[in-house]
Amino acid sequence: MKLKHGIYTLITLLAFGLIGVWIYKNGIPKTLVNKAVTSTSSKAVGEEVDNFNGVSVYYNGGVGTVIGRNTTSDGYNLGLKYQCVEFVKRYYYEHLNHKMPESYGHAKDFFDKRLVDGQRNAPRNLTQYENPSKSKPKVDDLLIFDKTASNPYGHVAIVSKVSANKIEIIQQNPGPFGKSRESIRLENKNGNWKINRRLVLGWLRKE
Repeated sequence: MKLKHGIYTLITLLAFGLIGVWIYKNGIPKTLVNKAVTSTSSKAVGEEVDNFNGVSVYYNGGVGTVIGRNTTSDGYNLGLKYQCVEFVKRYYYEHLNHKMPESYGHAKDFFDKRLVDGQRNAPRNLTQYENPSKSKPKVDDLLIFDKTASNPYGHVAIVSKVSANKIEIIQQNPGPFGKSRESIRLENKNGNWKINRRLVLGWLRKE
């Protein structure tokens, strides 16, 4: 009996170990995250959770929630409700009166790795800066995060505050446990400004 019990225990541990490795590499399945958020959150998808310069940030529940595409009255594509891309494009459209020539694409696609620091990003009609860059981030800059194993689309946010050693960002759809505002350390080394977050590719600016 002890041997049989030991075998069952070993099989159970191996199964949980394999599940753990899979989650580590791929992330928690979005369907499970969405169900968990739906059952534990008191907020409704589409509810305003923050506001910056008169532009609302909406709650999206699980990161994979999509409830349709948001377009302006003149037909400009803002993105899928209420993903991160939809907020930054709506912010640039409403607050900065800016339309991107290329109005589609995932968050990570906003950053063109072929460009050098300070070069024009034509599809977005914005100036692109690398991380690190000679140019210090500014309020209203669009911050781009690279993809991960659990998030192949990347992430984008807006710089809402800048000080000598940190920036604050405002974001939509940061994940089921994320906040709309987040502070990130900013460093200056040898004249280059670096946002101290591994996944930050760089930032775009209307000039």
